[in-house]
Parts: sequence; C-alpha cells; structure tokens
Amino acid sequence: MTSPIKVLLVDDHALFRSGIKLLLQRNHDFEVVGEASDGIEGVKRAKALQPDVVLLDLHMPGLSGLDAIKLIQEEVPACRIILLTVSEEGEDLTTALKNGAVGYLLKNIDADFFLDAIRRAMQGDSVISNEMTAKLVANLRRGHEPIPTEISKLTPREGDILSQLASGLSNKEIARELNLAESTVKIHIQSILKKLGLSNRVQAAIYAVERGFGIQH
Repeated sequence: MTSPIKVLLVDDHALFRSGIKLLLQRNHDFEVVGEASDGIEGVKRAKALQPDVVLLDLHMPGLSGLDAIKLIQEEVPACRIILLTVSEEGEDLTTALKNGAVGYLLKNIDADFFLDAIRRAMQGDSVISNEMTAKLVANLRRGHEPIPTEISKLTPREGDILSQLASGLSNKEIARELNLAESTVKIHIQSILKKLGLSNRVQAAIYAVERGFGIQH
C-alpha cells in the first residue's frame, strides 16, 4: 500500500484551513501532518514535519507566501510547494513559480481538480489553475530575452523536451508527444535542470518561455 501524501496547511484563515483539512482527510491518500497560521510559523513547521506538500496562502501577516517559498525550499528541498490563493495577478503567479513553487491554484477551484493537482504535483507536474495559464504566458512573453548560451549545452532531445515544457505539457504528455517512456523524460528533465542550474521543471518552463524558447510567433 502506498504511503499517504503528507500535507502541511499554511493559511491565516482558520475556517479555510478546517475546510481543506476535512476535504483531504476524506481521502485515504492524503495525511494532514500540520497547520500554520502565518509564513514564519509555516517555515518552522515545514522544517519540523518534513511534509511532501505545502499548501501555502499568498497574503499572510509577518511573512508572505512568496517569501516563505524560498525559506521552505531551503529547509525541505524535496517538498512540493503549491500556492492556494485568491490572487489572480500574473506577477504573483510568475514570482511564485520563479521562487520555487510547483503550483498556483485559485481558492475557487473544483474539489476534484484540487485533489488531482496535489497528486500530479507529487508526480513532478506543474499545477496551475486554468484561468492563470494564459496570464503566465502573457506575462513572460512581454519580457522574454534572446536565447542564452546555456541552452547550447543541451542535446537536441533535451531541446525538444524543454520546448514541450515551455508549452506547459506534463511529463506524460511529453512522453506521448515525443514517443518516449515517461521515465526517460524524467531523466532528460533532470539533465536539463543540472545544465541550466535550475531547481525544478516549473523553473525550466519559465526559463524557456522568458527567453522565447519554444514560443511560436
């Protein structure tokens, strides 16, 4: 039997945390290991509890979610951080992903989509509310730069995969598109991250889109 996904909830609204906790507890593949009411407490709890996933609010007293992302990553580099917020600002989304979050979900999302998003994040996918995807691409395209020399380090196959990442495809979709095994895609992505000095596939996608890599004009 697969171990449940350990989740830490960080949100300054107790009632909202209670609702999310109840939803997760109804599903046997999740375990809520702790809660925090602000960013500073969230960082401390993440270090102590070593969760698989941190669900993090954006605007909180003391330390914002955007700042907490970096600190949590330093303490628990293997955990997946997902922003769960009401903010539909493209800048918030872009900054969150650049700082190391693997997901950005709006609080009005469907419950089934929410649960599936956590599962997909654990599998290495980026998870972004549908309403925010267009804002992300538009925000990045406005300031994209020429293709940097680092990309020349990639093999042709890695270049293909980076282009697919820039299009927002999951590992499974990339595997199907390029006729590869999903495990092979994961190996290539790890190589891409190492060569480009990035932490995760979401950062790789942002890196590529910002610099016009894979963008069709």
